[in-house]
Amino acid sequence: MAKLDNKKLMVCCANGAGSSLMMKMTLQKVLKKHNITPAQLHHCAISEGKTAAANFDVVFCARNFAKTFDDAKKKNTVVIALKNIMSDKEMEAGLKEAGLLD
Repeated sequence: MAKLDNKKLMVCCANGAGSSLMMKMTLQKVLKKHNITPAQLHHCAISEGKTAAANFDVVFCARNFAKTFDDAKKKNTVVIALKNIMSDKEMEAGLKEAGLLD
């Protein structure tokens, strides 16, 4: 669980308004459940996320946007692509699969 403490997390959607805000709230639920305190939790549009992703430890996005973050992956940013961006269970599974959650 401490693997995510003090990490910078970002959630992205197409326009950075509704969906990413709801993703952020879902992620906050997951973090609270596991007593994780991130250094930063940011939501934004894909256009901002693409340039900012390398400055974050973990990026969450819809599967159709995953390739947008290929450059950030090369710089060790973990990208978790979700089928259902509102699913806390899928977020947890993605974090576990990435080795960031026990």
